Amino acid sequence: MPAAGQPGFRVLPAPSRISADLLERFRGLASSNVADAMGRFGFMDPGMQSRSGLAMCGLAVTVQCRPADNLMVHKALQVAKPGDIVVVSTCGNTTSAVFGELMCHTATAAKLGGIIVDGAVRDVEGIKRLGFPAYSRTVCPGSCDKDGPGEINVPISCGGTVVSPGDIIVGDADGIAVVPRDSAAEVLARVVELMNRESKRVAEIDSGQIFKAEIDETLRKKGVIE
Repeated sequence: MPAAGQPGFRVLPAPSRISADLLERFRGLASSNVADAMGRFGFMDPGMQSRSGLAMCGLAVTVQCRPADNLMVHKALQVAKPGDIVVVSTCGNTTSAVFGELMCHTATAAKLGGIIVDGAVRDVEGIKRLGFPAYSRTVCPGSCDKDGPGEINVPISCGGTVVSPGDIIVGDADGIAVVPRDSAAEVLARVVELMNRESKRVAEIDSGQIFKAEIDETLRKKGVIE
């Protein structure tokens, strides 16, 4: 069924969901490993900070908001499925919080997986008490309108990277990686390879091979050492 509304003010249907088994295999992976597996791309900038200290892993429900308005964030909390992560662009606004403790009660009751706001949130202590994973660019006590326009389930820019509806979000203490849904299986395979290489290197260190031989090899090729 086509969405009602018009470009700039509409709620689009979510894409078909990747399998629950594939998504679950990303849970607990390090955002750094996931980013490395994508050629060191696909991660949000360091301005996006965890506000509750909790990791997250889920499928993105994207929201594009008018600056200083959170009408579509409220709707996204309703549209999202349990475990989903609401990912919000505020078009650069950092002084009007689009998510706070009261909305967090709704999000936790709906069993959502977290929220990411490229903009402001507020009531951080309340969000922490509710045990809800939340990232944002800033924290500010200012509030906002509930008037629109805005869009749900469209590609957005968040934290300096593209997020499309249905993409996999992996967030931890290092930051947030975004896995394009159509590349999820390939990225997962690359993460597994990377983790296997890291495990092998740790075993080498434990056995006494503390330094990597290729470091000196590279320096010799560049004429830094003999």
